[in-house]
Amino acid sequence: MLLIPAIDLKDGQCVRLKQGDMDAATIFSNDPAAMAEHWLAQGARRLHLVDLNGAFAGKPKNEGAVKAILKAVNGRIPVQIGGGIRDLDTIERYLDDGIDYVIIGTAAVKNPGFLHDACGAFAGHVIVGLDAKEGKVATDGWSKLTGHEVIDLAQKFEDYGVEGVVYTDIGRDGMLSGVNIEATVKLAQALKVPVIASGGVSNVADIEALCAVQDEGIEAVICGRSIYTGALDLKSAQQRADELSA
Repeated sequence: MLLIPAIDLKDGQCVRLKQGDMDAATIFSNDPAAMAEHWLAQGARRLHLVDLNGAFAGKPKNEGAVKAILKAVNGRIPVQIGGGIRDLDTIERYLDDGIDYVIIGTAAVKNPGFLHDACGAFAGHVIVGLDAKEGKVATDGWSKLTGHEVIDLAQKFEDYGVEGVVYTDIGRDGMLSGVNIEATVKLAQALKVPVIASGGVSNVADIEALCAVQDEGIEAVICGRSIYTGALDLKSAQQRADELSA
């Protein structure tokens, strides 16, 4: 089980939101590149970046911070990014800059043809991000609930050739209320590609609970607020996950 630190970017700063609310942002650092270095030093094996301004604007808005992070990481670990990726040119630019995986969320739901094209053009680099509440997919920075069932959409996108699915229970994200294990397992069981859990990680018990079901196809978990507040120690939690996976 891979623990992936999240670096959420808003106005060039590293922040955390509660349930996607841009007005409820806590600033954790004015130097995202230094934050990336910090997580590397703590043993991170992958980083998860989110361009929050980009998610709302529909195009990248924190490219300066992203480039600074990539320069700091310098190819030592893979970096994935989501938020505002709506066209093939943006994907190409990110990959050229050194991003390993792009995460397509809202655009995949609203414009499946774009996701299909992206998987064809950039095979091996495209992950789909599905945000859900009570089994239904949400879009537009979680502000709109659709009628789509998560599993149905995920299976369709798997057929397109996505590398994996980041699954976020938006009722729990940033709330430190525990991962929705049941829903995550249900999704993983329905797919052949790996699922990355996201939303609600609060402590090492959540990591242990995910490790117990990782054989269902849950490959990693994104950690946000918990590692910034100190509720979860990234280094020791990753060591614990390694022990349980051995």
